[in-house]
Amino acid sequence: MSIAPTPPFRTALDARRVGMSVAFTASRSPTHPAILSEHGDRSYAELNSNANKLVRVLRANGLGAGDAVALMCGNRAEFAEAYAAALRAGMRLTPINWHLQADEAGYIVDNCEAKAFVADARIGDVARAAAALAPKAGLRLAIGGSIPGFASYDVELARHSGDDIDEPSLGGTMLYTSGTTGRPKGVRRPRAAPAAAGGDRTAPDRAHPLRHQSSVVLCTGPLYHAAPLAFNLTLPLLAGATIVMMDHWGADKTLQLIEQHRVTHSHMVSTMFQRLLALPEEQRLRFDLRSLERVDHGAAPTPVHVKQAILDWWGPVLYEYYAGTEGGGTSIGPEEWLAKPGSVGRVTRGRELSILDDHGNPVPENQVGAVYFSSPSEGAFEYFGDEEKTRNAYRGDAFTLGDRGYVDEDGYLFLTGRTSELIISGGVNIYPAEVDAVLLMHPSVADVGTVGVPNDEFGEEVKAVVELEPGTPASNELAAALIEFCRSHLAHFKCPRSVDFVTTLPRSDAGKVMRRQVRAPYWEGRAREI
Repeated sequence: MSIAPTPPFRTALDARRVGMSVAFTASRSPTHPAILSEHGDRSYAELNSNANKLVRVLRANGLGAGDAVALMCGNRAEFAEAYAAALRAGMRLTPINWHLQADEAGYIVDNCEAKAFVADARIGDVARAAAALAPKAGLRLAIGGSIPGFASYDVELARHSGDDIDEPSLGGTMLYTSGTTGRPKGVRRPRAAPAAAGGDRTAPDRAHPLRHQSSVVLCTGPLYHAAPLAFNLTLPLLAGATIVMMDHWGADKTLQLIEQHRVTHSHMVSTMFQRLLALPEEQRLRFDLRSLERVDHGAAPTPVHVKQAILDWWGPVLYEYYAGTEGGGTSIGPEEWLAKPGSVGRVTRGRELSILDDHGNPVPENQVGAVYFSSPSEGAFEYFGDEEKTRNAYRGDAFTLGDRGYVDEDGYLFLTGRTSELIISGGVNIYPAEVDAVLLMHPSVADVGTVGVPNDEFGEEVKAVVELEPGTPASNELAAALIEFCRSHLAHFKCPRSVDFVTTLPRSDAGKVMRRQVRAPYWEGRAREI
């Protein structure tokens, strides 16, 4: 007995519930641009057709609803096709940072239990080595060129029909976030609330009211990150908007694209704002940016003077949020922020925020403590395959992103620092324990404390403070060698930009390096501006 084809959807919400929002737009506006990129464009009809073809490739190779697909790809149309395919096939897509080294990427491909691995040919050597560490990923597809051991993405898709698939079911994503210790963790939400089908819970409910097809969204950041994935791909595709993809970010290029495509929405981070402001004034002011309606920003605190300067330049279009891959969060619009400069906003609808002391007790207004968010009744996150880490992430039904702050008398949250040892450099999370573990492999290193130190452009940069083995002399040459050693094992953005040598690192009674004491001298006389 044959299976009936998918019927036309009466409403966008009907399509959204089974991951077919792209198909809904394609049926009504087939020629409307979905993706514009330097690696190729797609109309909604073309994007929808290729997503259907990819589902058929995956199904033909034994994958079904509930199975995992790993994707290691730059900002190009095929990323959107893989996302749309997983969303309608009931599968779990794990995008992977393509800056990672092979062993780092291979761990994620294997740990997420991917049965298929789709990779960009420009990182072919890394992808090939990563695939060797993930034997369960039997289907391997290469995008934009060839990779030994991988089939051609284009050739495989050409074998199949682009008609809408039968029996679509809602899938989703599972992104990885590193902890302060150990390997990265997959953040999984087993159930999706129907009202949020196809959405991303890292984006606060009121943070992005993108609703109409005429919107043009500029994707400035890599789509493997939670925020660009939510703001610059998920939400625009739900709205049927056009997405302009930047493969590599540049300040002048950003302004050119906004003017050229009449961009209405985007997402940026603090470092981008600082680099835009660093352009000569005559260069900045020659672009017409009046099309901008809304620019969301988060990932790392933006200094007050930087945000004020962008508001003076662009007008009241900046909307800030505070959230993480695990969830959250808060949001604040431009008018609110001008009344509460430095705040990251109030909690969004349906969420609760608590400031707790070290014993888990609520603290009064304007008193600093650990920032906790209530977990949603549906779709609470868990760390994939790790019940203990999941339990440890919660205090009752609340969880923390590792930050400290206070709530004022009007309910606005101000961040004051981080409980965790996380380094945020240019909006990217870097976990010092991972850097320590590599440097401790070097025969000259007795112990190390990696910390974040001030950087005017990036907020923080990575510094390794090293205690050498007895008899090993400190030198500039050794510092350079340690940085290079680190780069041979980790993605370069995680590695120290400088190394300091000390006779003895501060340690607790248990012998653990006291990272806060290592970090403190570098921040003396320099209060962090939030």
